[in-house]
Amino acid sequence: MPSEIGAPQQHRQSSRKGKKAWRKNVDITEVQTGLETLREEILQGGPIAEKASEELFALDTKGSEDIKKKYKLQKPLKVDEILSRRSAVPALDSRKRPHSAVGDGVITSSKRQKPDWVSKKEIQRLRNNLDKTTFLDNQNIEAENADFDPWAVESVPLSSKDDSEEYLPKPKPKVAPATIRRAPIAMTASGRPVRAVQQPEGGASYNPAFEDWDELLNKEGERELQAEKARLLEAQIAAEKEQRIQQLASAPDPNPADEESAWEGFETENDDPELLNKKRPQRKTPAQRNKIKRRKEAERLARHEKRMGDKQKQAEQIINSLILQQERENDLASKGEPSEPVGTDDRALRRRKLGTAPILQKPLEVVLPDELQDSLRRLKPEGNLLNDRFRNLLVNGKLESRKPILQPKKAKKKITEKWSYKDFSVKV
Repeated sequence: MPSEIGAPQQHRQSSRKGKKAWRKNVDITEVQTGLETLREEILQGGPIAEKASEELFALDTKGSEDIKKKYKLQKPLKVDEILSRRSAVPALDSRKRPHSAVGDGVITSSKRQKPDWVSKKEIQRLRNNLDKTTFLDNQNIEAENADFDPWAVESVPLSSKDDSEEYLPKPKPKVAPATIRRAPIAMTASGRPVRAVQQPEGGASYNPAFEDWDELLNKEGERELQAEKARLLEAQIAAEKEQRIQQLASAPDPNPADEESAWEGFETENDDPELLNKKRPQRKTPAQRNKIKRRKEAERLARHEKRMGDKQKQAEQIINSLILQQERENDLASKGEPSEPVGTDDRALRRRKLGTAPILQKPLEVVLPDELQDSLRRLKPEGNLLNDRFRNLLVNGKLESRKPILQPKKAKKKITEKWSYKDFSVKV
């Protein structure tokens, strides 16, 4: 065992460059403590670091009976005991009452009634009696609906009418709008809705195959490259427009004397002789006019045929795509696999949006080479389920994309001054 004083130490030493100083002043307290701990573990049965987990830990699945008896786990909680207590003294009455109602330590709650006050129950009883003794009953007139008012707009019994509701219009039932029965319009370029939770691609896995990951990385990189080129082009166009505006703003103003020197387009000093000697155009002959008409008509027919040919090609492409889609669905149905009635691309959106604000772009779902993890424990979670679900509702047309109202409009208040002080009368 080491002594209580220990070996000579020098913790705060300025330098260890010398060989002699390093041998003399080195601190080996940590090494000695570790060796002593290892010796004690060997005496107690072996090093703890080399033992298996089954030798060090044990699972207690039954529990200790002594602890149950000692602490009495079946005993109710203190809060339950407090809530279960009920006082024999009644609670205080919070209603306002005169001082005469309190006397001899006993609170008597009595409702003061008006002398001409009649209860609703009595009013209903009198009304029922009046309905039974009507003029039709006294004359013994046989009628099927004698209890109904024949002059009423609606055949409602008198006994079921109330004084406050007799002259009020009948509330109209709520009618659902016609658009509630229509399917929402998807904002995708293809016009087909997308699934709420789409099946991810193989390259987005935490341990993907190299081919799938490389294909996804190249596709996302190409998409981002095209977006960056479009952004740079827009920035260049904006910069050129701003430069032209600055050049026009910095250009010198024209001299008004030059404009006043010309009168109705005639200039005496700067007249061009070529323009003066140029032969004036003559009137066209009927043959020339007919020739021009035939040429314009031929150009119009050529443009019309070109448009019709483009439409025909587009219709053929649509028909071919529908035929291929139908064949694919038939093949899936024959194989027993469910067909996909929804679209898969939710990035390409239509130009005409449903709301006023643009739909947010979908975040990148690709992992870079230095972020790939071959273990699920070291995987860094990304994304937000709430944002993904909200964007899916916008893309499927179930919600409108709107900007948040940070400063809502307040009700306008109009302040007026009373003129009552001006209304006065003078006694004569």
